[in-house]
Amino acid sequence: MRVRVLLFGQIKDIVGKGEDLLELAPDANVHAVLMHYGRQFQAFEGLAGSLACSVNQEYAQGTQILKEGDEVGLLPPVSGGTQAPSKASQLVSAHCAIVREPIDVSALRKRLAHPTDGAAVMFEGVVRNNTRGKRTLYLDYEAYGAMALSEMERLAQGSLEQFRIRDAAVVHRLGRLEIGETSVAIGVASAHRAAAFEACRWLIDSLKRTVPIWKKEYFEDGAVWADGEPFPEEIRPGK
Repeated sequence: MRVRVLLFGQIKDIVGKGEDLLELAPDANVHAVLMHYGRQFQAFEGLAGSLACSVNQEYAQGTQILKEGDEVGLLPPVSGGTQAPSKASQLVSAHCAIVREPIDVSALRKRLAHPTDGAAVMFEGVVRNNTRGKRTLYLDYEAYGAMALSEMERLAQGSLEQFRIRDAAVVHRLGRLEIGETSVAIGVASAHRAAAFEACRWLIDSLKRTVPIWKKEYFEDGAVWADGEPFPEEIRPGK
């Protein structure tokens, strides 16, 4: 049985490529993929406990049985680079977008505007010029494009249901970003401010934990993948 494996962030660096084809035994599961790379790369084995896995762009447990032609993603903790999600300049869903051009926050705010709203909250994640005391030159963002967009849309829909807001929008940028540029913008519109603030905070916090987007930080003396937040226990593959 042959499956296609996509590797991101630190995992791509360890294995030396972003895509691989594996021949596995019939009825092999996700753990068999992890074990394959753990046997070949010592550094991979040390990271395996912090990874999440996906099968056909959905988070998967280690016990999930694979089928011929499945697409398996090995995902280091996200930190929201450069394997492009698509050759297109952007990916778009009902409430979200992944783009490679500068994010127009003013246009996003105008798109959300509605006369019934009493509150509009906007959040921008901005590239700063330092990390842990080191001077940052620029950042490079990478994503598992289609899956990232799907997860962002799932979060946007969840915010509408959970906080009873009228509308929400999330836009994330990929590729090279200079100091001061916006990497992610979130807009929330609602009748009352409390729901808008709460929904906006929940959206950025959740995005940083579950959406497969990573960043590489470039300094004067080299580059490193940013440490991501741990995945929630329910989406880790387990032992």
